Amino acid sequence: MIAKIYELRLLRNVRKGEIPKHVAIIMDGNRRYARKRGMPSHMGHFFGSRKAEKVLDWCREIGVRVVTLYAFSTENFRRSEEEKRNIFDLFRKEMNRLLEDPRTHRNRMRVRVVGYRGMLPDDLVEVIERVERKTAGYDRFFLNIAFGYGGRQEIIDAVRNVLRKVREGKIKPDDIDERLISHHLYSDNGYENVDILIRTGGEQRLSNFLPWQCANSITYFVDVYWPAFRKIDLLRAIRTWQSLRARYYKAMV
Repeated sequence: MIAKIYELRLLRNVRKGEIPKHVAIIMDGNRRYARKRGMPSHMGHFFGSRKAEKVLDWCREIGVRVVTLYAFSTENFRRSEEEKRNIFDLFRKEMNRLLEDPRTHRNRMRVRVVGYRGMLPDDLVEVIERVERKTAGYDRFFLNIAFGYGGRQEIIDAVRNVLRKVREGKIKPDDIDERLISHHLYSDNGYENVDILIRTGGEQRLSNFLPWQCANSITYFVDVYWPAFRKIDLLRAIRTWQSLRARYYKAMV
């Protein structure tokens, strides 16, 4: 009861301030959450996916328009075949659930999966492409899911695409600037600039996640494992972002 009252008070205070447009989250601690409770590691990913669903609802309620979730990195391809198979099966199911969920369509949520798809199973890629096609016309809320994602590789791919267009005569070398590189990143879901990056699980590192987009963002680390992440934790993160942002602009005056 006390926690709920505190949560409502936090929500009121947060709504009085500026709301970040783009929140990115490293969803860390799924396996440790499961092991701590004596469950198989893959169950941590299941509970983590359910938490992601709740966090999307919280972000919509607060007024955040763009959310990018780090679900599976390029480094995760080194995990055991069994664990990867469990993760791919779960992601396939969750993508189908996302497409069938009335909230996706009621909230006009456009979904993009960002990352390298060459090492993903063909049937998973088909599901990803179907979800992206079905939501391509939506424009009220934007969800990016980083799956098979590596930040350095994203920048390399963007540079390669730009150089290809230079070679084809479509752009001039003098046209290359920050805006052009941003335009060639993996998503156009308003994800070129992150306002706040949240990492759960107690680790204090960025793990090659959105290095270009997070150049001027605020990073907030929280000790709780991702499946145990609470609305209070999200609100505290945004409140910290508001406070630091206000302090920054005050110092600039």
